[in-house]
Amino acid sequence: MKVVTFNIRCDYNQDGDNNFQNRKDFILKKLNKENADIVCFQEVLPHVAGWLKENLKDYYILGCGREKDLKGEQNTVAIKKEKFQLISMNTFWLSLTPETPGTRYEKQSMCPRSVTELFLQDLETEKLYYLLNTHLDHEGSEARILGMEQILKHMKKVVEQKEQTGYGTIEMILTGDFNGYPDSPEIQLIEKSELLKDLTAGMEGTFHDYGRMIPPEKIDYIIVSSGLECSKREMWTDYENGVYLSDHYPVSVVLENM
Repeated sequence: MKVVTFNIRCDYNQDGDNNFQNRKDFILKKLNKENADIVCFQEVLPHVAGWLKENLKDYYILGCGREKDLKGEQNTVAIKKEKFQLISMNTFWLSLTPETPGTRYEKQSMCPRSVTELFLQDLETEKLYYLLNTHLDHEGSEARILGMEQILKHMKKVVEQKEQTGYGTIEMILTGDFNGYPDSPEIQLIEKSELLKDLTAGMEGTFHDYGRMIPPEKIDYIIVSSGLECSKREMWTDYENGVYLSDHYPVSVVLENM
């Protein structure tokens, strides 16, 4: 099962040669070539979500905007229609009131931060997966720590509840742009977890600012539960004539059940 995390870069027509209009055909060609089972996008504006729905016909495109009116950036997840049965989907916000759209922590940027969560079944193997895709705050370290603590507690609680109701073993997958370096407190929370492991550990940086950030910063991650192993991992570092897929290198892993 191939899973990708992909910060596609919010499209406000601000990137010159790397504007989304100049990247979108390149992105689509890469997505079609890689044929991933799950692609977890961040920084998806509504018109880009519409573009994904128009062009990725083999996928369900799931997510909603992070603002209080459910507009704005979203953490969109694309899942293969023929691969998965969608049991449930939910969006919650990283705040003290996670069910209230647009809410955020006090010591945070003005950007609300949300999580798209899916409960999936592989139609071939009947294995169950609990997937979360998020984008942590870009300014506040305290907000990132609080957000990660909230996510990890939420994951543990949801999976325990579902397993107790008779679903059986559920493997967890957490993806996203965490805006934290590997040695930061928010990422160390994952390192201390007995349930999860970082499949991107030891990889080089992902945020490259269209080739201007040297070396790139490692802030994009794919985290999984202990029942999953990685048989292959790579960054998509493709570019053509100075045009990149995004200002982040997408990260791809192939997962195997133990």
